[in-house]
Amino acid sequence: MDTREAAREFLASRRARITPEQAGLPTFGGTRRVAGLRRAEVALLAGVSPDYYVRLERGNLSGVSDSVLDAIARALQLDDAERAHLHDLARAANTGPRVRRRTSKQPIRPGVQSLLDAMTEAPAFVRNGRLDILAVNRLGQALYAPAFDSPARPVNLARFCYLDPRAEELYPDWDAAAHTTVALLRTEAGRDPYDKALTDLVGELATRSEDFRTRWAAHNVRLHHTGVKHFQHPVVGRLDLAFEAMPLPADPGLTLTAYSAEPGSPSHDGLNMLASWTAPAI
Repeated sequence: MDTREAAREFLASRRARITPEQAGLPTFGGTRRVAGLRRAEVALLAGVSPDYYVRLERGNLSGVSDSVLDAIARALQLDDAERAHLHDLARAANTGPRVRRRTSKQPIRPGVQSLLDAMTEAPAFVRNGRLDILAVNRLGQALYAPAFDSPARPVNLARFCYLDPRAEELYPDWDAAAHTTVALLRTEAGRDPYDKALTDLVGELATRSEDFRTRWAAHNVRLHHTGVKHFQHPVVGRLDLAFEAMPLPADPGLTLTAYSAEPGSPSHDGLNMLASWTAPAI
């Protein structure tokens, strides 16, 4: 991916959403010709020269210090995910395509699969940054049964979300799922812009889904560590499940995600029913 273009569009899009009032700058009336802040105003807020900030917003992040990046992040009121993304873009600009963070194909260690299999009451899976499901337990496969109906392996949650009509049935709030999906891919693109498999996936989705193209162009990113996800399962119905997404330190780039339901809730009963449905015959 073109890291200069990504940096340019990300900074411009974040600048456009901040008004002078939000930034605490005085306004003198009249018509402003730009949406949001002017480049010179961002430079003032960050304590850098206008020429230097213009250079950064043109996508030239090579050699920029962490302190300057943090000052830009404060000026643009970036959240934690956006701040990390800006640092990732700068890191990519300084390392270039010859430095790879990790290989595109990662074997799942037997111990990780054993851990998944031991989680008999919680749907769980391991994914990479492209949202490929690389390992899954029995209950996790049952939860995502519509995605696993496709013969393609590995199952890719982004491809399922945008290209499989059953995703709108499985995700009752499909818009939120679609937003999260593209934001996670955009975040990964900042971390590892030279991953060809990721580039190919984004190209495929952009070609086949206008919705994806629109969301991708927004340059939104997010961290996805904990929260609640909603399902409308074809067998057990509505499930509102809390999730925890935990990076695997021994396997850089891989994340273990596990779901749970509040005890005594209808979702807990539904999850127990799904577990019984998937239990192996004795």
